[in-house]
Amino acid sequence: METELLTCGYSFHMEPFNVSTKSGLKYYLFRLQSEGTSEALINGHYQRIEAGHMLLFQPGDPYELRIEYDSNQPESKIASGDYYIFCNGSWIDAWWKRTPKQTCTRIDLDARLISLWRQLILEKRRMEEENTELSGYLLQALCLYLERAMTETVTLQGRPFTGTRMKRFIEAHATVTFKVDDVASHVGLSVSRAVHLFKEYFDKTMIQYALEVRLSSAVERMHDSSMSLEQIALSCGFGSYAYFHRAFKQRFGQSPKLFRQNGQLKTGN
Repeated sequence: METELLTCGYSFHMEPFNVSTKSGLKYYLFRLQSEGTSEALINGHYQRIEAGHMLLFQPGDPYELRIEYDSNQPESKIASGDYYIFCNGSWIDAWWKRTPKQTCTRIDLDARLISLWRQLILEKRRMEEENTELSGYLLQALCLYLERAMTETVTLQGRPFTGTRMKRFIEAHATVTFKVDDVASHVGLSVSRAVHLFKEYFDKTMIQYALEVRLSSAVERMHDSSMSLEQIALSCGFGSYAYFHRAFKQRFGQSPKLFRQNGQLKTGN
């Protein structure tokens, strides 16, 4: 099945901007509001679009977008940024039909998702001839990533959007030094409120979850790299090998050294 990346990019508006295709789009359009606000026609009504809102339109859908000054704030300035993609192809058709797609969904602005989107933009802008095969696979990966992000936002074990954002932040920063304050700041909550909500949503503390992520990363590196155990401990966010050794043995019932040796014996390495 084929994918066709027609155009993609990042746009930033500091002046009023309007676009309208009432007769219907010719291609699929994905638009992610990354900063600022705009207004889009969603199910016949204009809706305020804020950072984190993902818009998905299929061929034939009417599309109207406007970026204007705030009438309630005469001194306001416009600063609206978004990532966009126009695409087509039989693979996109099949992906679209596989699960229901909401026109507007709120997702977390995950750095990995943004990185993938930027990679697509760079590939499309190459001075040399575009590698359409690579662009196609990158586009498929982005679609699958978006689908997971949208699904998790809505249905992740019934947890609200804020809980998902806190969890994703910890996953992205677990292997480096971070504080609970950083997680709270990321979602715009006080530390006490963030701590309470995370415990309520996931039945574990942020520190406990960060430890799970660090241990999981350590196991991957023990299997897939030649790094020393001391290097793995530090690269996975453990302050010392002693702490890593203690946490690992408590979780897996054996020392990191023995765990690695057993893994090598099983794979014949």
